[in-house]
Amino acid sequence: MTNNNFEQIETIIKTRRSISWSKMNGQIIPDETVTRLLALADWAPTHGRTEPWRFFVYGGEALKQFGKTHAGLYWQHTAEDKRQQATYEKLEHNVDKASHLVIAVMKRGVNEKIPQLEEVAAASAAIENILLGATALGIASYWSSGGMTHTHALKEHLHLATDDIIMGLIYLGHTDEPAKDGVRNIPFNEKVKWL
Repeated sequence: MTNNNFEQIETIIKTRRSISWSKMNGQIIPDETVTRLLALADWAPTHGRTEPWRFFVYGGEALKQFGKTHAGLYWQHTAEDKRQQATYEKLEHNVDKASHLVIAVMKRGVNEKIPQLEEVAAASAAIENILLGATALGIASYWSSGGMTHTHALKEHLHLATDDIIMGLIYLGHTDEPAKDGVRNIPFNEKVKWL
Protein backbone atom coordinates (compact mmCIF):
# COMPACT_ATOMS: atom_id res chain seq x y z
CA MET A 1 0.00 0.00 0.00
CA THR A 2 1.40 3.39 -0.94
CA ASN A 3 1.49 6.39 1.35
CA ASN A 4 -1.19 7.96 -0.84
CA ASN A 5 -3.52 4.98 -0.28
CA PHE A 6 -2.89 5.14 3.46
CA GLU A 7 -3.61 8.87 3.54
CA GLN A 8 -6.88 8.37 1.65
CA ILE A 9 -8.16 5.68 3.98
CA GLU A 10 -6.88 7.60 7.01
CA THR A 11 -8.91 10.63 5.89
CA ILE A 12 -12.04 8.54 5.33
CA ILE A 13 -11.75 6.90 8.75
CA LYS A 14 -11.10 10.18 10.55
CA THR A 15 -13.92 12.07 8.78
CA ARG A 16 -16.61 9.40 9.21
CA ARG A 17 -19.43 10.81 11.31
CA SER A 18 -22.79 9.58 12.51
CA ILE A 19 -25.41 11.78 10.85
CA SER A 20 -28.80 11.36 12.50
CA TRP A 21 -31.75 10.42 10.33
CA SER A 22 -33.28 13.74 11.45
CA LYS A 23 -30.43 15.61 9.70
CA MET A 24 -30.96 13.83 6.37
CA ASN A 25 -32.68 15.70 3.54
CA GLY A 26 -34.72 13.06 1.69
CA GLN A 27 -32.45 12.91 -1.37
CA ILE A 28 -32.54 9.39 -2.82
CA ILE A 29 -29.45 7.25 -3.26
CA PRO A 30 -29.57 4.90 -6.28
CA ASP A 31 -30.17 1.28 -5.26
CA GLU A 32 -27.03 0.32 -7.19
CA THR A 33 -24.95 2.54 -4.90
CA VAL A 34 -26.45 0.93 -1.79
CA THR A 35 -25.64 -2.48 -3.31
CA ARG A 36 -22.01 -1.37 -3.79
CA LEU A 37 -21.83 -0.33 -0.13
CA LEU A 38 -23.24 -3.65 1.04
CA ALA A 39 -20.75 -5.48 -1.18
CA LEU A 40 -17.95 -3.81 0.82
CA ALA A 41 -19.35 -5.52 3.92
CA ASP A 42 -18.64 -8.86 2.28
CA TRP A 43 -14.88 -8.23 2.64
CA ALA A 44 -14.88 -7.99 6.43
CA PRO A 45 -12.61 -10.41 8.33
CA THR A 46 -14.42 -13.60 9.30
CA HIS A 47 -13.09 -16.56 11.30
CA GLY A 48 -13.69 -19.82 9.48
CA ARG A 49 -15.23 -17.88 6.58
CA THR A 50 -18.60 -18.04 8.26
CA GLU A 51 -19.52 -14.59 6.84
CA PRO A 52 -22.21 -14.03 9.50
CA TRP A 53 -23.49 -10.67 8.22
CA ARG A 54 -26.98 -10.42 6.74
CA PHE A 55 -28.83 -7.30 5.62
CA PHE A 56 -32.49 -6.40 5.20
CA VAL A 57 -32.71 -3.37 2.89
CA TYR A 58 -35.65 -0.97 2.78
CA GLY A 59 -36.14 1.85 0.28
CA GLY A 60 -39.07 3.68 -1.28
CA GLU A 61 -42.49 2.42 -0.19
CA ALA A 62 -40.93 -0.47 1.74
CA LEU A 63 -39.05 2.08 3.85
CA LYS A 64 -42.23 3.98 4.69
CA GLN A 65 -43.97 0.71 5.53
CA PHE A 66 -41.12 -0.29 7.83
CA GLY A 67 -41.58 2.97 9.76
CA LYS A 68 -45.23 2.02 10.35
CA THR A 69 -44.28 -1.56 11.22
CA HIS A 70 -41.57 -0.43 13.65
CA ALA A 71 -44.00 1.91 15.41
CA GLY A 72 -46.63 -0.84 15.51
CA LEU A 73 -44.19 -3.31 17.07
CA TYR A 74 -43.34 -0.73 19.71
CA TRP A 75 -47.00 -0.15 20.54
CA GLN A 76 -47.91 -3.83 20.56
CA HIS A 77 -44.96 -4.95 22.67
CA THR A 78 -44.73 -2.12 25.19
CA ALA A 79 -46.71 -2.19 28.40
CA GLU A 80 -49.69 0.16 28.25
CA ASP A 81 -48.45 2.29 31.15
CA LYS A 82 -45.04 2.72 29.44
CA ARG A 83 -46.23 3.54 25.92
CA GLN A 84 -45.69 7.08 24.69
CA GLN A 85 -47.41 8.54 21.65
CA ALA A 86 -44.32 10.67 20.94
CA THR A 87 -42.13 7.55 20.72
CA TYR A 88 -44.66 5.86 18.44
CA GLU A 89 -44.65 8.85 16.09
CA LYS A 90 -40.85 9.12 16.18
CA LEU A 91 -40.44 5.48 15.17
CA GLU A 92 -43.03 5.86 12.42
CA HIS A 93 -41.43 8.96 10.95
CA ASN A 94 -37.69 8.61 11.57
CA VAL A 95 -37.42 7.01 8.12
CA ASP A 96 -39.00 10.02 6.36
CA LYS A 97 -35.76 11.82 5.44
CA ALA A 98 -33.58 8.74 4.87
CA SER A 99 -33.04 7.24 1.44
CA HIS A 100 -32.60 3.67 2.67
CA LEU A 101 -32.61 1.71 5.89
CA VAL A 102 -30.49 -1.39 6.33
CA ILE A 103 -31.13 -3.75 9.23
CA ALA A 104 -27.82 -5.45 9.95
CA VAL A 105 -27.90 -8.91 11.47
CA MET A 106 -25.37 -11.37 12.83
CA LYS A 107 -26.58 -14.73 11.50
CA ARG A 108 -25.24 -17.38 13.86
CA GLY A 109 -23.62 -20.24 11.98
CA VAL A 110 -23.63 -23.93 12.81
CA ASN A 111 -19.92 -24.15 13.67
CA GLU A 112 -20.04 -24.01 17.47
CA LYS A 113 -16.22 -23.92 17.66
CA ILE A 114 -16.39 -20.29 16.59
CA PRO A 115 -17.42 -18.17 19.60
CA GLN A 116 -20.45 -15.93 19.25
CA LEU A 117 -18.25 -12.96 20.14
CA GLU A 118 -16.18 -13.51 16.99
CA GLU A 119 -19.31 -13.61 14.86
CA VAL A 120 -20.50 -10.34 16.42
CA ALA A 121 -17.06 -8.83 15.77
CA ALA A 122 -17.17 -9.95 12.12
CA ALA A 123 -20.65 -8.47 11.63
CA SER A 124 -19.49 -5.23 13.26
CA ALA A 125 -16.49 -5.07 10.91
CA ALA A 126 -18.88 -5.57 7.98
CA ILE A 127 -20.99 -2.65 9.19
CA GLU A 128 -17.90 -0.44 9.53
CA ASN A 129 -17.01 -1.22 5.91
CA ILE A 130 -20.45 0.10 4.90
CA LEU A 131 -20.06 3.25 6.98
CA LEU A 132 -16.59 3.97 5.60
CA GLY A 133 -17.76 3.36 2.04
CA ALA A 134 -20.64 5.76 2.61
CA THR A 135 -18.23 8.41 3.88
CA ALA A 136 -16.02 7.95 0.81
CA LEU A 137 -19.07 8.56 -1.42
CA GLY A 138 -20.32 11.58 0.55
CA ILE A 139 -23.33 9.64 1.88
CA ALA A 140 -24.63 10.32 5.39
CA SER A 141 -24.97 7.28 7.62
CA TYR A 142 -26.29 6.54 11.07
CA TRP A 143 -25.87 3.22 12.93
CA SER A 144 -28.72 3.10 15.43
CA SER A 145 -29.61 0.66 18.17
CA GLY A 146 -32.80 2.49 19.11
CA GLY A 147 -36.44 1.59 19.02
CA MET A 148 -37.16 -2.13 18.83
CA THR A 149 -33.68 -3.07 17.56
CA HIS A 150 -32.77 -5.46 20.37
CA THR A 151 -36.19 -6.96 20.98
CA HIS A 152 -37.60 -10.39 20.32
CA ALA A 153 -40.48 -8.71 18.49
CA LEU A 154 -38.27 -7.36 15.69
CA LYS A 155 -36.33 -10.63 15.49
CA GLU A 156 -39.61 -12.48 15.10
CA HIS A 157 -40.80 -9.99 12.46
CA LEU A 158 -37.62 -10.71 10.46
CA HIS A 159 -37.95 -14.50 11.00
CA LEU A 160 -34.56 -14.71 12.71
CA ALA A 161 -33.31 -17.66 14.73
CA THR A 162 -32.87 -17.47 18.49
CA ASP A 163 -29.07 -17.13 18.29
CA ASP A 164 -29.14 -14.45 15.59
CA ILE A 165 -28.52 -10.87 16.75
CA ILE A 166 -29.81 -7.65 15.26
CA MET A 167 -26.70 -5.46 15.18
CA GLY A 168 -28.54 -2.25 14.42
CA LEU A 169 -30.41 -0.11 11.96
CA ILE A 170 -28.26 1.73 9.42
CA TYR A 171 -29.88 4.84 7.99
CA LEU A 172 -28.41 6.03 4.69
CA GLY A 173 -29.12 9.35 3.01
CA HIS A 174 -27.79 12.79 2.23
CA THR A 175 -27.51 15.84 4.42
CA ASP A 176 -27.16 19.58 3.97
CA GLU A 177 -25.46 19.89 7.36
CA PRO A 178 -21.71 20.60 7.39
CA ALA A 179 -19.59 17.84 8.92
CA LYS A 180 -18.67 18.38 12.54
CA ASP A 181 -15.18 17.95 13.93
CA GLY A 182 -14.55 14.58 15.50
CA VAL A 183 -14.22 14.26 19.26
CA ARG A 184 -12.57 11.55 21.32
CA ASN A 185 -12.82 11.80 25.12
CA ILE A 186 -9.88 9.62 26.10
CA PRO A 187 -6.41 10.61 24.83
CA PHE A 188 -5.04 8.11 22.33
CA ASN A 189 -1.86 7.47 24.33
CA GLU A 190 -3.97 6.29 27.27
CA LYS A 191 -5.45 3.52 25.09
CA VAL A 192 -2.17 2.04 23.88
CA LYS A 193 0.52 0.31 25.90
CA TRP A 194 3.73 -0.69 24.16
CA LEU A 195 5.47 -3.62 25.86
